[in-house]
Amino acid sequence: MVQKEGHSYPVYSNPDQVKEPIDVIIDFSHPSALTGILDYAVKEKIPLVIATTGLNDAQKELLKQASQTIPVLLSANMSLGIHLILDLAKRAAKILQDNFDIEIIEKHHNQKIDAPSGTALAIADAINSVLAGNQKKYVYDRHSSRQKRTRDEIGMHSIRGGTITGEHTILFAGNDEMIEIKHTAISKDLFAEGALKAAAFLYNKVPGYYEMSDIFE
Repeated sequence: MVQKEGHSYPVYSNPDQVKEPIDVIIDFSHPSALTGILDYAVKEKIPLVIATTGLNDAQKELLKQASQTIPVLLSANMSLGIHLILDLAKRAAKILQDNFDIEIIEKHHNQKIDAPSGTALAIADAINSVLAGNQKKYVYDRHSSRQKRTRDEIGMHSIRGGTITGEHTILFAGNDEMIEIKHTAISKDLFAEGALKAAAFLYNKVPGYYEMSDIFE
């Protein structure tokens, strides 16, 4: 155990050191910590909520394998509002896909490492999921290529500065009109609240791979 001055709770450097009973693990840490947390959760049969962003495809595959043994919920964003705009974006994309260009702009604090954000990618994936047979490619910024925008693109743009908690805008740009769907996080408290809702949902669930959208069903 690592004792931190001023903390009223124990802090451990390794999951195997934990002595307290655990109902659900919530991970907001770093992709490099996933293997140790995942191994411990599977060994102890503890449900796992993963809110860490920047996971690669191999790590996501490990989570799917673990979900055969324990309940696993992965979400790049624990905000309930974000999951509402995912639904709105899918509805809009179905209607507007033939006549509107789609751009995603995300803003975060200057300490964020990954770009685009996991949430921006989740939004793009959600949009593509409803465009059967007409899925779009992701284009990140536009400085590296001098050419006109094509209709088969979803533009992705990242802004980093100050202490911005998080802002995501989905822009549908058509001829003579624009539609924006926007979510702004004012405080990081909302992520904790969403994670606790996810943990309560996952408690006593059978093994499986869950998403935040399952909470609303």
